[in-house]
Amino acid sequence: MSNTNTRPTAGRGPTDHEVRNQIVAAANEHFSHYGYEKTTVSDLAKVIGFSKAYIYKFFESKQAIGEIICANNLAAIETEVRAAIDQADQPPEKLRRMFKTIAESSLRQFFRDRKLHDMAVSAVTARWPSTLAYEERIQALLRDILQQGRQSGDFERKTPLDEAAMAIFLVMRPYLHPVMLQHSFDYGEEASAQLSRLVLRSLSP
Repeated sequence: MSNTNTRPTAGRGPTDHEVRNQIVAAANEHFSHYGYEKTTVSDLAKVIGFSKAYIYKFFESKQAIGEIICANNLAAIETEVRAAIDQADQPPEKLRRMFKTIAESSLRQFFRDRKLHDMAVSAVTARWPSTLAYEERIQALLRDILQQGRQSGDFERKTPLDEAAMAIFLVMRPYLHPVMLQHSFDYGEEASAQLSRLVLRSLSP
């Protein structure tokens, strides 16, 4: 997790984005060496050369800083997923690419740095808003693909759309969850391909 671009809604106080970026960059570096749970705002203040009170002018807590890092990295996964889907013309291929890219990109993001993987676990376990918003966007993207498939005649229409979307999302969710994903590390790509084929068979009209 290395992206340091901050988002305005995640901070507070002064709107000096350069300082926000500096704080987030330092936090990202410190988390990657010492871990999110073991790092305090005081530690970050010492590394950056700011007072703890000054950091609190921009972020209300350590979690608020972690939210920025988490949101940026989830956004990077989502960008890859959307780009892969956009390259496909037909809904079945869009769904295959969605499964494949989520698995590959999540493995790369969550396990590139073990210490930052621990922060991702904290984010999911504590249900940070950034993770909930990410899952909602993935579900919306999945519903769009299913709707397109129903309109094109590629997917069945008997099952209520929301029910079908949720069922498929639950199949996909292990690749969105860093705790569950670590158990799929050795066979993630193969498993995601098999699951996507199984889901597509279940969607046949």
